[in-house]
Amino acid sequence: MQPTYLPWLGYFDLVDRSDIFVFLDSVQFDKRSWQQRNRIKEPNGELMLTVPVLTKGKFDQKICDVVIDRSQKIEKKHFNSIRVNYKRSKYFETYIEELENIYNKKIDKLSDLNTTLIRWLSSKLGVNTKFVYSSKLDASGSKTELLVNICKKVGADHYISPAGSKGYIDQNNLFAKSDIKLSYQNYIHPTYKQLYGDFIPYMSAIDLLFNEGDRGLEIIRSGSSFN
Repeated sequence: MQPTYLPWLGYFDLVDRSDIFVFLDSVQFDKRSWQQRNRIKEPNGELMLTVPVLTKGKFDQKICDVVIDRSQKIEKKHFNSIRVNYKRSKYFETYIEELENIYNKKIDKLSDLNTTLIRWLSSKLGVNTKFVYSSKLDASGSKTELLVNICKKVGADHYISPAGSKGYIDQNNLFAKSDIKLSYQNYIHPTYKQLYGDFIPYMSAIDLLFNEGDRGLEIIRSGSSFN
């Protein structure tokens, strides 16, 4: 999976169900995607947090090369938004200092910020998956061919795919030819305790962590389904 910013619960379901989780950071960056944005909950509904990045003259840059636009003081703005909106949550004091330490590092590259947050969230949720970066694997190809070659590089015999990739994988399904089992995630979003009225799904996993703490992984697994 591409390293996204403060991912939702389904992302961590994929991490949890994998022996090896590969950050797909060697493909082209798409500024319209979740690579640089995600949602948290506020009293009026949802709030989108977007990381500004440098794109001028860099139309074909890879995810691992994308640099954060430091002129907008993104770490302070995003951390303050999280702090203000979750200070009343049950587990706020448990996790807020560690999260603040991450934002205080002023990480230069978007991918590094995203993977640092993903690894931290995984550790707090109790997920012990091994993480690998595609940019360090020297795997060739594009789309399905690239995925198969990454599987070969890490010695995988079973690939778990998000449902959104089914369209292009099925057009050229190379997994069976390579003796690699293919499964698709069919995640059913669970409900849990939230602040501010009616439950809103598809928030960043920090919403789950601050509200439910060490029950987070149990809740994530309750929505897990593959076919």
